Amino acid sequence: MTAFTEHFTLEEFVRSNSAHILGINNTPTPAIIVNLRRLARFNEMVRLELGGAAITISSGYRCPALNRAVGGASKSAHLDGLANDFIAPAFGTPFAICQKIEKSYLHFDQLIYERAGATVWVHLGIAAEGKKPRRQVLTVDGKGTRIGLWQ
Repeated sequence: MTAFTEHFTLEEFVRSNSAHILGINNTPTPAIIVNLRRLARFNEMVRLELGGAAITISSGYRCPALNRAVGGASKSAHLDGLANDFIAPAFGTPFAICQKIEKSYLHFDQLIYERAGATVWVHLGIAAEGKKPRRQVLTVDGKGTRIGLWQ
């Protein structure tokens, strides 16, 4: 295992059942690995903000073929290793996580409360090196994409 930080490894950022099933090579380039290391360090700050609750990453880096296969946005930060989707059950619901992060000092680029049917998660993106984080907060669900957090 390639440890990035105390609680995060390269493997959990690139693991994908869809890639495995579809035979897609989801290996990141060295430049993307640099971004994933930054994302792992950011996730450590998120973990602290959540009282040390463990974070389970469900989606991290996606190569272009994988991103297309799972219906990801064409300009998704996942493509650059700058975003991950996660839950932290020991802290609370994805909505509670989003509320906590939104109110925090953390300089995220994009925070999205996402729902697809019964599946709910947090999408968290960081800005590219040298770019100013937008601190954009959105909800994506059956009603579309809306600004702010909506249950």
